[in-house]
Amino acid sequence: MNIQQAKNIPIRKVMESFSLLPNKENGRVAFYFALDREEKTPSLSVNFIENTAFDYGTGKKFDNISLIQTIKKCSVSDALKYLSAIDHSYTETKVTAKRGTSFKILAIKDLQHPALIQYLHSRKINLETHYLREIHYEISGKKYFGIAFENNSGGFEIRNKYAKLCLGKKDITVIKNNTKRLLIFEGFLDFLSFKILSGFFGNKTADYIILNSISQIYLLRNLAENYENIELYLDNDHAGDKGTIELQHIFPTAKDQRYLYGECKDVNEFLMSK
Repeated sequence: MNIQQAKNIPIRKVMESFSLLPNKENGRVAFYFALDREEKTPSLSVNFIENTAFDYGTGKKFDNISLIQTIKKCSVSDALKYLSAIDHSYTETKVTAKRGTSFKILAIKDLQHPALIQYLHSRKINLETHYLREIHYEISGKKYFGIAFENNSGGFEIRNKYAKLCLGKKDITVIKNNTKRLLIFEGFLDFLSFKILSGFFGNKTADYIILNSISQIYLLRNLAENYENIELYLDNDHAGDKGTIELQHIFPTAKDQRYLYGECKDVNEFLMSK
């Protein structure tokens, strides 16, 4: 395979080969999470017509070869070898938007895949894994696997080194311990990080709500429980600011606890800094 042939492979297939799926798309352009860093808002714009990608966070532009080099940290020749193994038969003349992506869950089991264990270790998550499962699933005929965290509607928040998505209905996750104390987190990695840092934060029994998305806050408006103590552990960013204000409107006595990890973006980053 020569360089021009490699550049002509549909970039969507290249992304899918790493289990990378778009966070949002309109048929021509899709946004993915960055290839080389964790982020809350996807900044990698992929143009399916031009077959290129642009990272708004770094200003870098990618073709298929440089994408592979960035992900695998390899040479051009190794990138060409990888691309030559991808089935690149493609006869469509235009890209059309998908209306609802169908998926099939193939297996849910205890966490055991080395890549997923390594990902958790890279985030300093090595305890409380009974909240997590290993999930294998299929989207559009392609098979993937990841770490699964279940929500209240039976949907799964999926994470691995390259993917961040939800399978099934989006919802919050409520963990009850029949207490009068409620702690609220944005994502499950922050919740697990808090559990690991219990010696720092104080290991008091509590109920927990993991929003799984800051946009889910409205679901808490009809919360019936009468909690005596509500603590908020959202991100130290603009979305976290807005979310904290919104939660304090719902729960006027709720305490903003972000000062405890004020120099870090979130609880997981605070754990990693330790």
